[in-house]
Amino acid sequence: MSNLPDFESLAVFAKVAEEGSFAAAARQVGMSVPTVSRCIARLEKRLGGRVFNRNSRQLALTEFGRSLIEHANRLCRDAEEVEGAAREMSSTPRGLIRLAAPMSYGLRWVAPILPDFMSAYPQISIDLRLSDAAVDLVGGGFDAALRIAVLPDSSLVAQRLCEVSRFIVAAPSYIKRNGRPSHPRDLKESDCLAYAYRARSDVWHFAKGRSREVTVSPRGRLRANNAELLLPVLLAGQAIAELPEFIAGEYLQDGRLEALIPDWFQKKGGLYFVTPTARSRPTKIDALRDYLVERLANPPWRWP
Repeated sequence: MSNLPDFESLAVFAKVAEEGSFAAAARQVGMSVPTVSRCIARLEKRLGGRVFNRNSRQLALTEFGRSLIEHANRLCRDAEEVEGAAREMSSTPRGLIRLAAPMSYGLRWVAPILPDFMSAYPQISIDLRLSDAAVDLVGGGFDAALRIAVLPDSSLVAQRLCEVSRFIVAAPSYIKRNGRPSHPRDLKESDCLAYAYRARSDVWHFAKGRSREVTVSPRGRLRANNAELLLPVLLAGQAIAELPEFIAGEYLQDGRLEALIPDWFQKKGGLYFVTPTARSRPTKIDALRDYLVERLANPPWRWP
């Protein structure tokens, strides 16, 4: 047995755990399924324990495997950084970018601009994953993410692309039937829809000027983990909701929704391009960042 670590088997182990099957991992790493199986068997023999429980239909990490997977993932990330630094010698951005983005924003504003990017950079591939849940860039193996938030301090590297406002909105039919609130406290008795993934979704904060602040705990009959899911009830005139400008803009422009209590403001967030590190960042990531800055720094959804 070699005194050197079995880097290949550890990398295969990490890929099998990520993909959830030997066959999918084999396709990703360009090996045959038997070769992948031999790598895992070799690793288990070397380490003295099983890393997977498996049968003909299922595969799952053992407790031993779970204790090792983060170490294997970190090893793979470090190796990828080494290779990425080496590829910096090439002037042409190339390779795969694993990009995470919020669901509604990704569908509305990221997907439509990808064709131009892919035409400009034919040697770059995009693996775009959409989810409204905050993804773990490092643990999930992502190269970058778009995030819409008021970002806390973290070890991530974030570049602000643009400001993102939020509006309290309702359909004209709701306003006609229930009246137009003139103060945030009027919302306490209203049917207010909640977006589950918004930070502190159970509290809405409002400010007027520099000293006046009001906090409202909205109550309503619908709570969803995607803001788009609130639209049918909202447009039917059955409730009030808080929506980000990139969703609300088109409805405010055509009058299907109206902004309420516009003289009270909520803390504005931003659209950020986030990466795990700026150290040895491949040129492909910088190419995507620069493109998104160009296309999204002055977004088309602004209202009014």
